[in-house]
Amino acid sequence: MGMSLFKLTSLNLNGIRSATSKGLETWLATHAPDCICVQEVKAQAPDVSGRFEELAGLRGHFHFAEKKGYSGVAVYTRHEPSEVVTGFDGGEFDSEGRYVELRFDTPARKLSVISVYFPSGSSGPERQEAKYRFLDAIYPHLMALKAQREFVICSDVNIAHTEKDLKNWKSNQKNSGFLPEERAWMTRLLGEGGLVDVYRQLQPDATDACYTWWSNRGQAYAKNVGWRLDYHLATPALAATARTESIYKGEKFSDHAPITIEYELGL
Repeated sequence: MGMSLFKLTSLNLNGIRSATSKGLETWLATHAPDCICVQEVKAQAPDVSGRFEELAGLRGHFHFAEKKGYSGVAVYTRHEPSEVVTGFDGGEFDSEGRYVELRFDTPARKLSVISVYFPSGSSGPERQEAKYRFLDAIYPHLMALKAQREFVICSDVNIAHTEKDLKNWKSNQKNSGFLPEERAWMTRLLGEGGLVDVYRQLQPDATDACYTWWSNRGQAYAKNVGWRLDYHLATPALAATARTESIYKGEKFSDHAPITIEYELGL
């Protein structure tokens, strides 16, 4: 008997109130993932209370930002986690609500599903510096975690890794999201860091079909002038169980599209 497929989706909501008003919950009921990792919840505990604790029968676990209407991540899950970990650096970035980790541990296995929202540096030099601080902080955290357990991070990384990952790569080489330092960080994570870009493992050559984010300016979405900013980043043994990938563009819940990967994994 084959192992059941574990369907895992990632989506930057650009606000949970906004995304749900655009039909997200109905889609989730049909799409029926085991887990959906979301970023940019843009809400606090009182906003979520009595309204968004569950979506389509999936129970949410949250890490909110202190600042109102900003950042925030969650994992909605069909399976009860053995432990929930919020935050990773104990400081600057934890106050911004960027990390929630669900652990599904058994005597035989240690496994985490993690939703992470990497900072955007596009609003100016100050935020770009914060983005570099975040990259410096999360790298050793992930390496320490990798020594202890299997995991998959679903994340809006806010970095397009290679020229295949955005339409206008030539004109964006000096823009946040495609800077040499950011791309080098991704290369290091996937090289000596040993993590796997699961979408690329399944679709090594995809270009136009790989985008998950489109600017609201001009006709970016209509013309598919996009960027691949949303990733599943997994430890190698877990990545090896990935079977299918899909980016859903049938409806628009946000300026990002949901990316789903199915893993051959019994939970």
